[in-house]
Amino acid sequence: MADLLGVAVLGAGHMGADHVRRLDGVVSGARVAAVADPDTARAAEAARGIDGVSVHAEAEAALDAPGVEAVLIASPGPAHEEALLAAFARGLPVLCEKPMVPDSAGALRVVEAEARLGRRLAQIGFMRRYDAGYLRLKSLLDGGELGRALMLHCVHRNVSSPPHFTSAMLINSSVSHEIDAARWLLGQELTAVTVLRPASSSGAPEGLVDPQFVLFETERGALVDVEVFVNCGFGYQVRCEAVGEAGSARIGEEHGVLVTARGGAREEVPQDYLVRFADAYDREVQAWVDAIRRGRVTGPSAWDGYAASVAAEAGVRSLEDGGRAPITLAPRPDLYAPAGG
Repeated sequence: MADLLGVAVLGAGHMGADHVRRLDGVVSGARVAAVADPDTARAAEAARGIDGVSVHAEAEAALDAPGVEAVLIASPGPAHEEALLAAFARGLPVLCEKPMVPDSAGALRVVEAEARLGRRLAQIGFMRRYDAGYLRLKSLLDGGELGRALMLHCVHRNVSSPPHFTSAMLINSSVSHEIDAARWLLGQELTAVTVLRPASSSGAPEGLVDPQFVLFETERGALVDVEVFVNCGFGYQVRCEAVGEAGSARIGEEHGVLVTARGGAREEVPQDYLVRFADAYDREVQAWVDAIRRGRVTGPSAWDGYAASVAAEAGVRSLEDGGRAPITLAPRPDLYAPAGG
């Protein structure tokens, strides 16, 4: 391996361009070797000013570009399966943004393909596992200070949803983060989900069921509830409270920047996830690079990506029919650790 890990970034949209910036200017031990996007002008803009980077319209061309030793996938979800399998075929380690694959059948194909290799190559981009608050909450739960976990109460709010957002995407795009966080924090698989529909907000686009209230059951009897509200209008908020037999702990209410001006004071609320979780993204990508340079792949696995896809699909079924939907996973290959591992 060269002094700097050469990374191909697939996708140069909002998330991909931010990762290009991060790899070039924040993360140590890596460099951007290639950027791919069907919109090559957008890819070129993301790569502007970076020495030695090549720009491509096709993902596989970027994977085969000189100097590429690893892949960061930030393209739209439907393109992930093909890109992951292409990286596996080349033996390239991958950091893949969530959803790993939007549908559970495709996600299971990725799990099976990696299991056939007999070694992990994929880390999935559930960045909350790298957030300081979530890490502290995980430490409290694992250390037993809160006693046996009984409930998680979660809030996930966005300023507004993009034009293409659907009611199902509140679950399979937004709540997918809470799905992974719950499995990781509790060390348990989710077994069932029920989605309730409060009256939709007047700020939601016509036809969008927003907000939603999602209730997950786990294999050892804990409950996880999620308020997801993607058109709240005022800011980006993510909160989580763990309630145990011996205590509780809540994260996500840290004070932001206090601005005093024009005779008054106000506290700034983050407006999107790239602001709220900037440090978590930095730690996530740094940990990925460091692990690869040690010859390892760590962090959330392809199994975690698959489990999230199955749970999200069950949530969409519940949203559509109003009932309780079971969450049933395929047998877990020996390559992967249990939930929370």
